[in-house]
Amino acid sequence: MTMETTVGGNDVQILRPRKLQPLTAFRAFRKLIRDKEDTAQVFRIMEALTGRSASRGYGRMLGTVEGGRQAFLRDELAHRLDDPAWLARFAPGTVGAAYRGFREARGFTADGLAETAREVAPEIDALHPLAWYSRRLRDVHDIWHVLTGYGTDALGEACVVSFSYGQTHNLGFGFIGWGAAREIQREARSIPARRAAFQAWRNGRHARWLPGLDYEALFAEPLETARARLRIRPPTVYAAVPEAERLALKLRG
Repeated sequence: MTMETTVGGNDVQILRPRKLQPLTAFRAFRKLIRDKEDTAQVFRIMEALTGRSASRGYGRMLGTVEGGRQAFLRDELAHRLDDPAWLARFAPGTVGAAYRGFREARGFTADGLAETAREVAPEIDALHPLAWYSRRLRDVHDIWHVLTGYGTDALGEACVVSFSYGQTHNLGFGFIGWGAAREIQREARSIPARRAAFQAWRNGRHARWLPGLDYEALFAEPLETARARLRIRPPTVYAAVPEAERLALKLRG
């Protein structure tokens, strides 16, 4: 990831809390429903609905000892997550090993997600604390998949962003999560998508606050121990839906 964007003059306007743009979010959501792999639309929705959540989240980091340390270090998680040698350090059964297996099974890379984000919001690479916090939320997305137990099928994505809404109070997450659950429910009424998303949101609210964690230390921790320590409840509603039914969802809006 390059970090060449500077903040000054008009660039400061980009990083200020923005006016909510619900129509922009709705248009992007319709495109996302037609193509779940069109990740750029996720970032367009987030851009449209972030409002003051980033500045509030960063302020919350500074209000804790560990969060403040992470903000001071300003480590770029994407660099570590795309380093095979770093990921290879973590023993079987740990969060790091589970994350390694998760991304290897799907061919994901942290920088691939970052490149998509840059297409929508080039200011994401700015040398500014709020831009760094936004990058951090972007880069922990797949880690939260692992921690919460939600897959990358349509229902799993709806649930993990609902969990993220419970954590961050970013309306973009809530809009995507509830909107996707609604579309799933319309396509397959037997799938309790709204109930699964609602449980995920409650689980996010109940869990310890995750953005400010030391993720390197977390990766060395046994997965089940970490879930218990972080008060991450099991996704029982989501897990009760047969995998074949989840994978069969098309979400063609």
